[in-house]
Amino acid sequence: MSTSKTKDKYQIAVVPGDGIGQEVMKATIDVLDSLDIDFEYVYGEAGDECLEKNGTALPDETLDIIRQSDACLFGAAGETAADVIVKIRQEMKMFANLRPVKAYPHTNSLSDEIDFMIVRENTEGMYIADEEKYTDEGAIARRIITREAERRIIDYAFKYAVENNKSKVTAVHKANVLKKTDGLFKEIFYKVAENYPDIATEDFYVDATAMYLITQPESFEVIVTTNLFGDILSDEGAGLVGGLGLIPSANIGLDGALFEPVHGSAPDIAGKGIANPIAMMLSAVMMLRYLGENDAADKFDAAILKLLNDANTLTGDLGGNASTMDVAGEVIKNINGE
Repeated sequence: MSTSKTKDKYQIAVVPGDGIGQEVMKATIDVLDSLDIDFEYVYGEAGDECLEKNGTALPDETLDIIRQSDACLFGAAGETAADVIVKIRQEMKMFANLRPVKAYPHTNSLSDEIDFMIVRENTEGMYIADEEKYTDEGAIARRIITREAERRIIDYAFKYAVENNKSKVTAVHKANVLKKTDGLFKEIFYKVAENYPDIATEDFYVDATAMYLITQPESFEVIVTTNLFGDILSDEGAGLVGGLGLIPSANIGLDGALFEPVHGSAPDIAGKGIANPIAMMLSAVMMLRYLGENDAADKFDAAILKLLNDANTLTGDLGGNASTMDVAGEVIKNINGE
């Protein structure tokens, strides 16, 4: 998922959004500024507060900033999430959503051996929100699955496996019930798999996968699935490794990429300075790898791991009493070898 480094300076679109998005973004930017990389941050508005202020949750100016930047860091959106992050993905044709699920120390992980990637199709399925108006009988939503989009995301999952020394890709679907749409997904999966003879393959129904993530999470390496299923399974994955405060994500397209924590805006704790910024920070690590800044990514990642190993500066969700900015300060100290 990375590019080769070609620039001495990067323009980064920064969209903090709502609630704790603003707090975890500030903590993450502080850490990025401690690295030996030249970033130019261009800030954009989006989310609930933006809607209240400007009459739109996603101004054209923000989309333009994202289009013109080398990458985007996004914090969180509240009730307007569908009008913001889903629209950005669609407008920017960010077809691949990557959500790593990895066990870290002192995080109440179900198993220390959990380390897999969920590769989620990002542009179609149920999340196109193609819903008909309410009728006397109820409501109807259309689920769109196309050969082009599913072939693209499945091929991306196999390439990810090859590039990251993974030996198996698991397809997740519900083809026994959704025989046309998920039947097509399963058919394409095994067709694409023929191009990767060294990668083992398997497929499970989504409900069975939900169980296997609890009973045998160590057996997964790369999961590829459709939009809605990927969203649900990644939240379950967060529960396996200590919560949403530890799950980053990347949205990758042909012309851009956006990196965001999986957690939402958490209005119940917003403004208190106690939000866990690690998911946002790990999202920034993914951004650095995308930009080809692998040495900086390794340094940032190692600093987070040291913080979790030491377990002296943890936020409340991990059993500590540190603030959001306490975590940022400790990660910076670790980067600087203090």
